[in-house]
Amino acid sequence: MRATVLWSMLLLAGCTGLTCERLGGTPMVEYQLFFGRSNVSDQAWAEFAAQVITPDLPAGFTELDADGQWMNQGTRQISRERSKVVIVAVPDTPVTASAIAHIKDEYRQRFAQIVVGTVVYPVCAAF
Repeated sequence: MRATVLWSMLLLAGCTGLTCERLGGTPMVEYQLFFGRSNVSDQAWAEFAAQVITPDLPAGFTELDADGQWMNQGTRQISRERSKVVIVAVPDTPVTASAIAHIKDEYRQRFAQIVVGTVVYPVCAAF
């Protein structure tokens, strides 16, 4: 079902596999992951990236520093905190989905976070 929805989105966006191939790319999925760092030091982040993100996304990823704001849905309290944004374009496969889920789960557990924000887009990518 998920693959069907993504394929439909690609068609609607005019990014069919054939068009993407003409541009020298491959249909993929781009994940943007938002990691709040209110209680995560630079060293702890670097260790997490090396121990978890790199092994799960060995082909590479982009990491950006950011400042974020979010509202805890349980308490309705708004918090601002420094953040990391990880962006990666990968094939839409069960292995990839599992790797992303592992990264998010490990971060939430390791740093007692409620959520890791996630945005997913169908894209045409070439590397």
